[in-house]
Amino acid sequence: MIVIRHMAQSRIRPHFMTHNPSSSSGAPIVSVTDLKKSFGDIAAVKGITFSVQPGEIFAFLGPNGAGKTTTIKMLTTLLRPTSGEIRVNGFDPLIDQDKVRKSFGIVFQDPSTDDELTAWENLELHGILYGVPTKIRRERMKELMEIIGLADRTNDLVKHFSGGMKRRLEIARGLLHHPKILFLDEPTIGLDPQTRNHLWSYVTDLNKKENITVFLTTHYMEEADKVATRIAVIDHGTIVASGSSAELKEQTKTQSLEDAFLALTGNTIRDESASAIDQMRIHSRMFRKR
Repeated sequence: MIVIRHMAQSRIRPHFMTHNPSSSSGAPIVSVTDLKKSFGDIAAVKGITFSVQPGEIFAFLGPNGAGKTTTIKMLTTLLRPTSGEIRVNGFDPLIDQDKVRKSFGIVFQDPSTDDELTAWENLELHGILYGVPTKIRRERMKELMEIIGLADRTNDLVKHFSGGMKRRLEIARGLLHHPKILFLDEPTIGLDPQTRNHLWSYVTDLNKKENITVFLTTHYMEEADKVATRIAVIDHGTIVASGSSAELKEQTKTQSLEDAFLALTGNTIRDESASAIDQMRIHSRMFRKR
């Protein structure tokens, strides 16, 4: 369970809701200025600048190895930037790590629930690690299980859940501590079209009901086209375009977001192994063999 382990090691203080110093100023919920990240001689992120407004559904799109995951890791305190400035819910991830972590929930591309626990136990553990008071935690757990349509599976072991059910549980877990931002890193990968459609329905409903900001990545262009308020396209570590889906189509003179994406990033197939970190590892191995 990546998120829980990381938080546990960081000794999060027991206050589960964090005051945002910029909440009354109309400031962006996420602000990135001239952000850079290099791994040795390899520049993964090359001075990107963007912002996300409170309550937005923001899609961060790009080919494999474009810098999406590296950027998300920097936003969520998992990776230290080489240079640049980040603010998440008004806090600096380099200085106020605990406050930043309490400000967001996250669903990773790879499953992160504990299959040997029940759905309720997965949520309970997460809530305890975040210091959510028992009464508030239990009420919130019941509420979220209803919202994601798993109230009748509360006491079932997660190993018996389908992929879509596990994803919904991960979303509920990410929302348990009342975060301001929900990061979704390719949450629908490997799911069938029906499950993907239902999952985005849950996300958009939560966005409306709780005014939670959603920051998502996906390789399914139709998903971003359908749910995103605004889109940024990153390629080779640089943001090459941003705007609404309609604006990107207009800018590229194309009829679909997928065609706009290809016009902006090219048709060359990108292999997952082409990421900056993997390139650095390859170069390191080659150097050691000399």
